[in-house]
Amino acid sequence: MTVPTPLRVAIVGSGPAAFFTADQLCAREDVGVSVDMLERLPAPFGLVRFGVAPDHQKIKAVTKQFDKAARRPNVRFFGNVEVGLTVTLAELQAHYHVVCFATGAQTDRRLGIPGEDFARSHPATEFVAWYNGHPEFRDRTFDLNVERVAVIGVGNVAVDVARILCRTPEELATTDIADYAETALRASRVREVVMLGRRGPLQAAFTNPEVRELGEMPGADVRARADEVTLDPLSQRALDDSDDRAQRKKLEILTGFTTRQRRGKPRLLTLRFLASPVELLGNEAGEVVGMRIVRNRLEAAGDGTRLKAVPTDQVENLPLQLVFRSVGYHGVPLPGVPFDERSGTVPNDKGRVLQSTGEPMRGVYVSGWIKRGPSGVIGTNKADAAETVDTILADVSGDAIPSPAHTSPEAAECLLRTRQPRCVSYDDWLRLDELEVARGKATGRPRVKFTSVADMLEALERR
Repeated sequence: MTVPTPLRVAIVGSGPAAFFTADQLCAREDVGVSVDMLERLPAPFGLVRFGVAPDHQKIKAVTKQFDKAARRPNVRFFGNVEVGLTVTLAELQAHYHVVCFATGAQTDRRLGIPGEDFARSHPATEFVAWYNGHPEFRDRTFDLNVERVAVIGVGNVAVDVARILCRTPEELATTDIADYAETALRASRVREVVMLGRRGPLQAAFTNPEVRELGEMPGADVRARADEVTLDPLSQRALDDSDDRAQRKKLEILTGFTTRQRRGKPRLLTLRFLASPVELLGNEAGEVVGMRIVRNRLEAAGDGTRLKAVPTDQVENLPLQLVFRSVGYHGVPLPGVPFDERSGTVPNDKGRVLQSTGEPMRGVYVSGWIKRGPSGVIGTNKADAAETVDTILADVSGDAIPSPAHTSPEAAECLLRTRQPRCVSYDDWLRLDELEVARGKATGRPRVKFTSVADMLEALERR
């Protein structure tokens, strides 16, 4: 076949998966590509801007790589454009050979236990988006006028939430945390944070740098229970048979927490393992006042390659007043695209979207968490994007993509700007970025974010 020149690609989303996909498409020498990135918010970078904790600025440096991709002459950014609202998938297919969704996993998995919807019980995803200044979550409220908080989960997101709750006002004042969140956390009465993991320490999903950092916080003592960190026979055997140094180091760090003495710091962070919540307890006002947890033991799963948590008859009531549920992210359905509710992903074959019949949805692809589920770190999306790009180009060479009715970049831009006159370009974003950094410099912070779409658009109009 004759390969389209250029191959017109629309990427929906502008987080790590979207930028890695755009960058790798543009780097291919076997086909000329023109990429338009569509983002429903005026600001790009997705999870890096709204998910990475404000006290982890080094991780956010990856945006420099994304910036290089956005500045390529064959890449355009259209912010404040929502697919399904501003423009439909069918309309995109009329202007692009390929539409690739890289929208991430935007909501949380539920626990499925009684009391989960009591007041003061929240998804950790919403708390993270709130303190990071996400426009759609800036008006959320979290009652920090309490003394004891539980974070359910032991992944890196759970660690982030626990750490932010334990940071001192002085530490938060040097980050890019949203102003309203800094004010609320400064007034926080939280004195103890309890993290709960249903399996043992070796199965905890947090990384060693993340858990080590918990032991270095100036404003919080850290402790763990020896009986919950000591390995059961199956875990010990798995560790003995493994050459995984990271696992041994993780156990060493956590074991160290079991013998720590309190040093009089204002807060206490307690790490619990082999404990699952079975019910949230509430008062007459429908507010969380406690959690019933069950002690677990580990057994070999059916395939023998992993250990599963099995509840025992040991039950404990834990008094607390605020709960953050951090048991995983979950994708949301995309307009006009098949969706698997159970996995929270789009059914696909190496990025190629599959219909209910198993047949490919011609010209439609996925990349990142909406493709594989919420796993890995930011860099994991690079290999994932490479797989999707290989699939796209294989379909191009195999004459398996449709031909759009309109192929000019001008026609696509006209459609988008007609539908959304306040569309935000990448140059517009660079001006917003400059303003945020300038506002931060005045107060010794990396940046002071705009946290509403209206404020962003107003700032652009003033320039």
